Amino acid sequence: MNATYQGPKGVPDYFPPDSRAFKAVRDALTGAAELAGYDYIEIPVFEDTALFVRGVGESTDIVNKEMFTFDDRGGRSLTLRPEGTVGVLRSIVEHGLDRGQLPAKLWYAGQFFRAERPQAGRYRQFHQVGIEAVGVDDPALDAEVVAIADEGFRALGLTDYRLELTSLGCKECRPAYRELLVAFLEKLDLDDETRRRAQLNPLRVLDDKRESVQKQLTEAPLIVDHLCAECAEHFAAVKRGLDLLGVKYELNPRLVRGLDYYTRTTFEFVHAKLGSQSAMGGGGRYDGLMGELGGQDLSGIGFGLGTDRTFLACKAEGLEVGNQARCQAFLVPLGDQARERCVVLAGELRALGVSVDLAYGSRGLKGAMRGADRAGADYAVVIGDRDLEAGTGQLKDLRSGEQIELPLADIAQQVKEKLG
Repeated sequence: MNATYQGPKGVPDYFPPDSRAFKAVRDALTGAAELAGYDYIEIPVFEDTALFVRGVGESTDIVNKEMFTFDDRGGRSLTLRPEGTVGVLRSIVEHGLDRGQLPAKLWYAGQFFRAERPQAGRYRQFHQVGIEAVGVDDPALDAEVVAIADEGFRALGLTDYRLELTSLGCKECRPAYRELLVAFLEKLDLDDETRRRAQLNPLRVLDDKRESVQKQLTEAPLIVDHLCAECAEHFAAVKRGLDLLGVKYELNPRLVRGLDYYTRTTFEFVHAKLGSQSAMGGGGRYDGLMGELGGQDLSGIGFGLGTDRTFLACKAEGLEVGNQARCQAFLVPLGDQARERCVVLAGELRALGVSVDLAYGSRGLKGAMRGADRAGADYAVVIGDRDLEAGTGQLKDLRSGEQIELPLADIAQQVKEKLG
């Protein structure tokens, strides 16, 4: 039977058992950040439209084509967040986090929104885990940020991906390179829209995926060949840092991310089995962005990792991610009085940190035990009204099939100890 209502196009639902794996993916990515001393920040799901136009960049497809923008009742233009960095920086400036201990190291996770044409791995509502490290210009920090992303992927067991790395220079060397690139692009057979983009940010043209454009770019000048001495030294130090951390990478001098604010270190993680939407995430340094948003002129680096695409990558590699059991113990009452005692026992177990479910309703013993199997429980506790009279219950190990009788007062602690 078809549902009366269906979810919006391009907005995925995650429901059991996939939702448990999805949560495990998110937890692995955020856990890697927490182990590196990053603190949690929660930012609004929408902001002033001008913040994204200024921060993300007018030449990007995000600003030109993909933002969900609306006016509130006061006529103010608001936009659902298409990415996380500028919202985090706005919060840092507004609440003075840039005036405390630096670098300010923050992580976030949640939904983001872009008016994309939906396809596998490309959604209108998508999930990201991101980190931002603001206030210290140190190549070792760049290496740390990249390594955190790599550690998150490896913690999930992912192997069939590669890290692409480059440097996009700085305000000292970019202008001269920009002139070279613009002069090169002016000689190409480009449509009016692409020429307009080239005037705003010629690097964006290098990111054009159309074959007709890419064929003309084979001889395009590359920024890595025109770095100033300071940027070249910085990039060399980042690579040394990654080598010391054991993070494997490939140099990709044509790498251009879909945001205008990147400077110097820029990187992307690409998975071999995700088809056309192969990027699991990436990031880079954005020196000067905080100043553009009205704050101090501090350096910063961060990343955004796609939780949805990482989840798809795990499925593509056949990885069983996370604990597929929804509880550790399953309680089976046989009778009304036994049900009341099981409700109490469930509370006792949860207080000990054991996840518990109960056979609600009027299911018999066989039906209840099938429910315990479906829940993935390690142990079942069966209590009948006769057991109550004797002050005992039956504890069954669902892995070995062993069953023992225990005093009711001891069951909670016994289950806790057996689970370790």
